[in-house]
Amino acid sequence: MQLQHVARPSQGFTLIELMVVVVIATILLSIAIPSYQSQIIQSRRTEAKTALLDLAGREGRFLSTNPQAYTATATALGYAAFPAAVGSNYYTVTVSCIAPVAGALACDPNLNAPSGPAYYLTATPVAGTSQANDTQCTSFSVDSTGAQWSTGTYTPQQCWTQ
Repeated sequence: MQLQHVARPSQGFTLIELMVVVVIATILLSIAIPSYQSQIIQSRRTEAKTALLDLAGREGRFLSTNPQAYTATATALGYAAFPAAVGSNYYTVTVSCIAPVAGALACDPNLNAPSGPAYYLTATPVAGTSQANDTQCTSFSVDSTGAQWSTGTYTPQQCWTQ
C-alpha cells in the first residue's frame, strides 16, 4: 500500500510579507505621531487662552462692583493663589500688574498702554512639562483693553488664532 501525500496549503506569512507590513506601519507612524503631538500642543494652548480670557472676565466682574481698580488678589477672583495652575496643569495664569484710576500700567508691552484702572494678565507654561518646550507660542498675555500678545517664534496673531 502506497501512502499518499496530501498537499496542504502553506500557513503563515513569508518574511518579505512581514517586512512590507513593518515598513508600511513605520511610515504611517512617522506621519501620525508628529501630527498628533502638534494637535496636543495646540489644544493645551487653547486651554491657556481660555483660562486667560476667563480671568479677564473675572477682573471685569470685580471692577463692576469695585469701580476704583482691578485686583491682583487671587481669592477675590476665585483662585487660591497666583500663579494659578489651569486646565490640565500645563499653564499658569497670573495678574502681572494692575493700575489704579489714572495710574500707569507699567508692565504692558503695548506702546499705548491703557491708563488705570487697567490690568495685564499672563499665561505661562509650567516648568518641567512638555508644554515648556513649545517655542512657537511660549506665553500668552491680555490687557484690560482686550489687546492680546504672545511670545515665541509665531506672531501674536498666529498664536491667538490657532
